[in-house]
Amino acid sequence: MRQRIFPLVVFVSLSLFQVFAGQLPLTLKEVSLMLRTGYSSDAVLAELSIRHFVDTVDAAGVKSLRQAGARADLINALQAGTFSLPPEQAAVARQQIEDQMKRRAVETEHARFDTLYRAQIAQDRKAAAMPVPIAGHNVIHDLVKGDLVSEQNGSLAHFDDETLEKKKLIAFYFSAHWCGPCRKFTPELVAYYNRVAPQHPEFEIIFVSSDKSPFAMETYMGEANMPWPAIEYQKIAGKDAIKKYAGQGIPCLVLVDTSGKVISHSYDGTRYVGPRKVLADLDGIFARDNVAQIP
Repeated sequence: MRQRIFPLVVFVSLSLFQVFAGQLPLTLKEVSLMLRTGYSSDAVLAELSIRHFVDTVDAAGVKSLRQAGARADLINALQAGTFSLPPEQAAVARQQIEDQMKRRAVETEHARFDTLYRAQIAQDRKAAAMPVPIAGHNVIHDLVKGDLVSEQNGSLAHFDDETLEKKKLIAFYFSAHWCGPCRKFTPELVAYYNRVAPQHPEFEIIFVSSDKSPFAMETYMGEANMPWPAIEYQKIAGKDAIKKYAGQGIPCLVLVDTSGKVISHSYDGTRYVGPRKVLADLDGIFARDNVAQIP
């Protein structure tokens, strides 16, 4: 009869312990984490005296505690079982800890799906609020109208964006002065632009700065002699419809048409293929256009 009653007694005893303590017993992982996050050995010992300990400490555990900054007296106390629960209570505690971890995993997963769902709803609402592109209408011009500047005589001045209405191919160049690979590629892009733009007036580049200040952006444009316009620094933060084209890193060149459709990108999904791939695609487009114009 005692054997049948004892587990219930253990469970009640542990439950009462948890009511008074307010928390489950500590594990080796939790003790190490407390030490790593700034708790002193004395503070951990005080916590153990209230919550007790549910693990055993082997050689690997000793190493982990030492790496976390545990004092010798704390390690010795854990090895000696000073704060350990009786085996029966420890077994129940481990089961409760495991159940708690499972519940938290389920809650985390539910929260993740909830976040994704809310994000999708917000995206759908935003898409529904956007105007439907009209055939032949230059959506890109609408996105940047009145917000473009260009380098003129050593300083930035307002750019006449009315010329953008006639463009059919627009490349957004996401770049920054602090970015070494950007500074290496930009002269190539300048040379390319200066070579093809006079022959293809339907093509334009718009610089979207990732610099930390207007001064850095202006310095970059001046040093590189960028011949194309840029979005005014103070206006970039509000250009979500343009920033959505950017990849995960820079330099990033993205070619779109007047409806905003992506024609070529420096990223193939999450894989970085680089801006030179976009220039190669542009050469192919220009070559086809030139052939089509031959009588």
